[in-house]
Amino acid sequence: MKKKLLLLLMALFLSVFAVACGNDGSETTEEDQNQEETNTDGESGEESSSITVSDIYGEQTFEEVPERIVVLEWVYAENLLALGVQPVGMADIEGYHSWVNIEPELGEEVEDVGTRQEPNLEAIHALEPDVIITANSRHEAILESLEAIAPTLAYNSYPEEGEGTQYEEMEATFKEMAKLVQKEEQADEILTELDQSYQDIETEIADAGIENTDFVLSQAYSSDNSPVIRLFKDNAMATEIMTKIGLENAYQSEGFQLYGFDETSVESLQTAQDAHFFYIVQEDDNVFTDQLAGNPAWEELAFVKEDRTYALPGDTWTFGGPLSAEVFANQIKEALLQEK
Repeated sequence: MKKKLLLLLMALFLSVFAVACGNDGSETTEEDQNQEETNTDGESGEESSSITVSDIYGEQTFEEVPERIVVLEWVYAENLLALGVQPVGMADIEGYHSWVNIEPELGEEVEDVGTRQEPNLEAIHALEPDVIITANSRHEAILESLEAIAPTLAYNSYPEEGEGTQYEEMEATFKEMAKLVQKEEQADEILTELDQSYQDIETEIADAGIENTDFVLSQAYSSDNSPVIRLFKDNAMATEIMTKIGLENAYQSEGFQLYGFDETSVESLQTAQDAHFFYIVQEDDNVFTDQLAGNPAWEELAFVKEDRTYALPGDTWTFGGPLSAEVFANQIKEALLQEK
């Protein structure tokens, strides 16, 4: 009897054990399924967090935020710095320091990768970049070589006629780069603050009692001892910045110029001599006080005779991003107000 009871208890124990094992196996399968669903959601999340940005060739998708960025044009380095990102490599650092005057500064650890015209591909490759950002106008011929090193984004700071202004392109590229480094909100804040700066500067100029708002913007230098005078047209980014602070471009000419300026002679200023004349020259190459001194075509202009000429700093940068734009707008304001 005891033996039968013992066998019965053992059978009952084995039965419970088997059920328990069965339940464990079922729970494990369910956990696996849950885990699989979690993984699937996670993968979906990664897909949704992937970054798609556009350049002049279309869209490119990055699975994560690039950390090692090489830039081959100054304005793109400036854009990154505005967003709090230091590139790992950049073309022509010495030239950048000579022309681009913004805060924050380029980090000392940033590697130079050659000139903007001829970047050093080996130096770029050695930096193992996650992405290269360049100007199509300079590097279209080596685009495949750059893409062999890393995904490459190419932009064009100089839109063709009818494709928008240089200023609009500057803003659009800045926003795309912000998307790439996931700093879109910061980019919006920077552009909003820039617009506010324009309004403040316009108010300061008006409050100073400056009623004549016509201007001419020139960049000049000598070539073979003859003056070369650039006069900026309406499609130039610098010109658009000046209109945003309430000024009006008095220099008008026929025809579209991709870079936004005509290279012309002093005679072209006859129709704009009632304006304020802003000019950028180097201290050792001031064509207006050197080659044009004593030239009646220059000295008889109303803005020369009435002392409405304004020398901007020789390193004035008219081709940059939003930070350079604010610096330039303040330089114009200070030049005008100093004359009051």
